[in-house]
Amino acid sequence: MQIEVVDAISELDPAAWDALAGDKGDRPLDPFTTHRFLHALEDSGSVGPGTGWEAKHLVIRQDGALLAAMPLYAKSHSQGEYIFDHAFADAWQRAGGNYYPKLQAAVPFTPATGPRLLGPPELRPLLLRALREITQSNGLSSAHITFCTEAEAEIGKAEGFLHRVTQQFHWEDNGYANFDGFLAALSSRKRKTIKRERRQAQEFGGTITFLTGDAIQPAHWDAFWSFYQDTGNRKWGTPYLTRAFFDRVQETMRDDTLLIFAERDGQPIAGALNFIGRDTLFGRYWGCVEDHPCLHFELCYYQAIDWALAHGLTRVEAGAQGEHKLARGYMPTPVHALYWFSNPRFTEAVEDYLQRESQAVDDEMQFLGRFAPFKRGDSPKEGQ
Repeated sequence: MQIEVVDAISELDPAAWDALAGDKGDRPLDPFTTHRFLHALEDSGSVGPGTGWEAKHLVIRQDGALLAAMPLYAKSHSQGEYIFDHAFADAWQRAGGNYYPKLQAAVPFTPATGPRLLGPPELRPLLLRALREITQSNGLSSAHITFCTEAEAEIGKAEGFLHRVTQQFHWEDNGYANFDGFLAALSSRKRKTIKRERRQAQEFGGTITFLTGDAIQPAHWDAFWSFYQDTGNRKWGTPYLTRAFFDRVQETMRDDTLLIFAERDGQPIAGALNFIGRDTLFGRYWGCVEDHPCLHFELCYYQAIDWALAHGLTRVEAGAQGEHKLARGYMPTPVHALYWFSNPRFTEAVEDYLQRESQAVDDEMQFLGRFAPFKRGDSPKEGQ
């Protein structure tokens, strides 16, 4: 077997990569680790020279065949990660070291759990050992694996990586046939609040439209680009994705995409971009050109639940952060990351920090769970 570092996803066969990522030809379990999504990021210039994300995909081959792979990047900053390591970077650099570049196994700008060790179980430890060796032999500070699966986190711990647990808020179908079934599981007060928010949202004076597949036209991306720029300028200063990225999505990922638009007189005034997995709807971006009460909640949370239930999906992940999601039925859920540092003393310090952080996260999830909007006895368990 040969271990290689590949500088562009386009150098790898799409079908071979997607087979490793678990794409069985219907819907991928996770649309973000597909070849087409990673290629859209690279081909559009959203990652690559000048962005702080340089593709260094780790692959294992035998006789030319792709056996295992890891989506991997050399990073010159800590932006666009959503499980942040700024404190680690500050401590490393205050001690006189160069924290950057570091290696990051991730999907850029995407806070969604998915596979990072692509391939059969017996080769996943080998990917981790290769990552550690490349980090060490190149004199780099660290290797990071963010939003990996819980099973991958267990493999990483066995291979000497530090395990980190943080949280997001996810909605789970607990046997609801439709949105009314979901509402029936809520306490009376929370049910009334959601109904009121949905009525308020509809007062924008237009219609809400779902678009996926060939129903999505290039003009829809022009509208969404204006929404994305508005949100990006307010949240990040400069949006991470280029306009060309959305053109690539139109070309290669229309069937993986759901746009939910609020329109008035045929003109979109707000919208949410979602990606469709095998059993999960992943909410990614939202924006608007007009402000209307509760319209954000309606498009990003309630309509997403509506669509997921109507199409047999059992989970909605609405992105990073947001304790406000709890009142809308999105429960605290653990997410995982792995770290390896080249300095043993630094490793010890971070390990101690992560153990205390993990306990604090667990305590917070237990605390927040007490404020779930469900009737007593109907609340799904945190992280279910």
